Amino acid sequence: MPGPHNDAVTLTLTAAEQVLADNFAPWVLDLGLTVESVVTAEAADGHEAVLRLPWSDRLAREGGGLSGQALMAAADTATVIAVAAARGGFVPMTTVQQSISFQRAVIGADVLVRARLTKTGKRMAFADITMTAEGTEETAAHATAVYALLG
Repeated sequence: MPGPHNDAVTLTLTAAEQVLADNFAPWVLDLGLTVESVVTAEAADGHEAVLRLPWSDRLAREGGGLSGQALMAAADTATVIAVAAARGGFVPMTTVQQSISFQRAVIGADVLVRARLTKTGKRMAFADITMTAEGTEETAAHATAVYALLG
């Protein structure tokens, strides 16, 4: 029977939005993230999620660029959705490591956050995350992350 640990279950866009609504702290939900797409790959790796972080003056730092804290939270959240895609639903997990490089400021534009799993095991998941301002192909930030899967 398909379940949270079986790749036979496809995570729909609606289910991914529900994972977001049900499993994140209110301040993360206040970022206004939405799930743009979820890809469930045939192989164990390659699952991905794309989230939209909408532009908000509240998230801008001095100088008008989107704050790094908002980008890091968005990267973390997108990875949780990608892991949910790999598992067919939400599983408890914790961030073990996240590293981010900010490459260009995002000013006045939504950010598309693409989290792609590069390796997924029974207890660990590894991700590569790229963040681009909508309307451009240039990377605004790049992150890598490691998660311990608890369930």
